[in-house]
Parts: sequence; C-alpha cells; structure tokens
Amino acid sequence: MTMSAPRVAVLVPCYNEELTVAEVVSGMRAALPDADIYVFDNQSTDATAQRAREAGAIVRSVKLRGKGNVVRRQFADIEADVYLMVDGDATYHAPSAPLLVQQVLDGNDMVVGLREATDERAYRRGHAWGNIMLTTFLSRLFGRACRDILSGYRGFSRRFVKSFPMQSAGFEIETELTVHALELRMPVAEVATPYAERPDGSVSKLNTWGDGFRILGTMLKLFAAERPLAFYGIVGGLVGLLAAALLVPVLLTYFETGLVPRFPTLILASALMVLSTLLVTVGLILDVVTRGRREMKTLAYLGVAGPSSAAYQAASSR
Repeated sequence: MTMSAPRVAVLVPCYNEELTVAEVVSGMRAALPDADIYVFDNQSTDATAQRAREAGAIVRSVKLRGKGNVVRRQFADIEADVYLMVDGDATYHAPSAPLLVQQVLDGNDMVVGLREATDERAYRRGHAWGNIMLTTFLSRLFGRACRDILSGYRGFSRRFVKSFPMQSAGFEIETELTVHALELRMPVAEVATPYAERPDGSVSKLNTWGDGFRILGTMLKLFAAERPLAFYGIVGGLVGLLAAALLVPVLLTYFETGLVPRFPTLILASALMVLSTLLVTVGLILDVVTRGRREMKTLAYLGVAGPSSAAYQAASSR
C-alpha cells in the first residue's frame, strides 16, 4: 500500500503586519517547502493581506477581532495532518519549523517553541517577568511543569486541533491551548528556538498589564472549570475560616461571661458557614460533571488519528 506524506499547514494569524508578513511567509516556505501556508488576516487596516498574497500565501479573512477568534477559524477551516502556528511579526525562527513538525510526527500532540531571546530588546522585561509568573502559576494549578505558556510558535497534531473546544477571543488563547493539553494528559514537547526583536516600525499588539490580567483571569476560570472541587473547596475553606474567626470570639465571651452574643455577628457567622458548605457541595457536584465532560473530550480526541513518524519516513523514502 502506498503511503502519502503528511500534509503540513502553516497558520499565520495577522493584524497590521505589512512590514513583516512577507518575511514570515518566505521563511516558512524555505523551511517547509511542501507545506501550505495560510495567512488569516484579522481585518487589518494596512496592506497585510496584499503583502501575504504577493509572498505566495493563501489569505483568508476573519472579521471578529482577537487572536482567539482567528485561531478558532484556522482550526475549523484548515484540513491537515500537522499544524504549525506562528505569529506574523517575524520574531520567531523559521529554520526551527522542521524541528517542531518532526516532534509532532514523533507522537507529540502539542509542541511549544520555547523562546530564547537573541537580544535583550527582543523580550521586554515586563513580558519576560509576566510570562515567568503566569507560567509558574499555571504549572502549580495543574500540576505539570511548562516553561513558556505564552509562546505563539506551536506545532499541533490533527487530533489536538479537531478536538479543541476553544472559548478564548484574545491573547489568552495560548493559555487555553496549554490547559487543554495538560487536562487530557497529552504528550507535549518543547523545542528551544531563537526569538528575535521586532523590526523597526513594527509594533506589538500585546498590552503587558491589560492582557496579563486577562490571561490571569482566564487561568482562574479554567481552574474553576477543570478543577472545580479544588477551586470551590479552597474558596469554601476560606469562607469557613472567616466564619470561625467571627464566631469563636463571640462564643468565648458567652462561655466566660454568660452574656448573650451579639445577634448580628452570630447571624453573619452562621450565614458564612452555610455559604462555605454550599461552596464545597457545588464543587463536589461540578466535579462529577467535569469528569463526564473530560471523558467526552477524551473520546473526541481519541476519535481522530494522528500522523506517525514511521508513516512519514516510509512516504519520504519512496
């Protein structure tokens, strides 16, 4: 039986990247000559789409603003065996692309391009510290170490892409991608890649503080959704401690003096204890629901076959 080589699709989400998109397309074409290169233009106000077409990319338009909305359309519309996602700002190392693709072919469902700055100006201090803090926080929440959750340079298997229930609209999409892989215990790899400074005239769309807080909020929402018993148990425990802090002094005064406790404080403490119990109960119920939802996502993931390195090598040796 004749085996065909896996189809590789390079996905480039873009917004106002006319200065760099042609360089990204040509770099990816040189690194992966047999790949299909798609530029998804997010309603740019400059000549991004035109420059991409001139460089030989297949250009699609996405009207809803936000990187998450663009990635959703890319994953839904493009058919391939291996997907390589890269930003259109020419900061990522195109010659590393075959390494990421090969890691997917070797059995990894997600491969992250671990950014190593080639210049101190490439990785702004605020972005670097923010990435470290968010990455550490996410690793602690979900119990698996990851070193660069905000990298926009990633390889994916088809089964990852077609089973990913995407919700994010903006830059928090990288966080959601990472959590999806961690939750389903997918094989994940990291490949160190050089990370360059944006060329003169090219401006980052990432807001250090605004997008940082949005990403942190996304982590907490995903933690509540994917680990409800832990999340509501922690919140319920804190509320219970607050109730105890209010109730214990009142009861001690009553036992020591025989005076009737202040009624409002007793009511507040009792209400907090009830709330604490309800929160833990909600966590238990949602944990059962989450287990069922996770099983459905796992079945969807397992229902899509992934490419194998052996198949690729057999096709390449014909």
